[in-house]
Amino acid sequence: MKQILLQFDTDSHPSSFDRVVAIDAGVDELFSYGAISAKNVTGLVHGAIFTRGPADLKNTAIFVGGSNVAAGEELQTAVTGSFFGPMQVSVMMDSNGCNTTAAAAIACVRKHVELSGTASVVLGATGPVGQRAAELLALEGAHVTVVSRTQEKAEKAAASIRTNINDSQITAAAGSGGDELLRICQGHRVIIAAGAAGVCFLPEGALAQLSDASVAVDLNAVPPLGIADIGATDKAQETNGVICYGALGVGGLKMKVHKRAIARLFESNDLVLATREIYDIALKISAE
Repeated sequence: MKQILLQFDTDSHPSSFDRVVAIDAGVDELFSYGAISAKNVTGLVHGAIFTRGPADLKNTAIFVGGSNVAAGEELQTAVTGSFFGPMQVSVMMDSNGCNTTAAAAIACVRKHVELSGTASVVLGATGPVGQRAAELLALEGAHVTVVSRTQEKAEKAAASIRTNINDSQITAAAGSGGDELLRICQGHRVIIAAGAAGVCFLPEGALAQLSDASVAVDLNAVPPLGIADIGATDKAQETNGVICYGALGVGGLKMKVHKRAIARLFESNDLVLATREIYDIALKISAE
């Protein structure tokens, strides 16, 4: 029986990136739908679950994507809420690559640093990738400082992580300029920049001033880069005593995680792959 993946994208045009990865992951048939929302998805879900018997539903799966992560989360909830009894299929949510990117980034960091108790800072932590990276660091027991341009946004992100992870060590901080952010980063061993494209958090020469830094990751590939001392293609490249990863350096693992996650959807009909589940996949691949 053929494996069918239904791509539900919240944008008007389904992501070509996600479509290519699905094909490269070995999907037999890909049905792509754009402009999907919680309000119009139920009929599509029912079409997916009523066409095959319960024993065969592991051969059908749903991928939720799009550029709007909040809309993707709402859509995922609507999809799983349409299931009942054995009538369900496995679901993966990775709007804007938020889960696969964050999972790959922290898996890379974990190769070099014991994260439990480690002081870590996430710049751009209120964005979809940044918040998930901060949550995974907290899950590993790191002491995490989440940074945004305003204290209010940083506090909101910190509160969300505390709700999701018991006993997490989270601190909120605000900063926008290079000097402010450099001060905030002092004393942290792990530094992750996860801001919007074209935003530079730390200017050239900043890493040389961060004597406690061990690993730095910049997830922005669009110039100007988020951390100017890190090249987009850097992969475990040492700069001023700091092990550095650029967006493309993390990207190789991110792509493997994305493909492996899609393949896993067809192992059973009851999986929901979100941040933590996708992180588990990243750790397994990283250890291979």
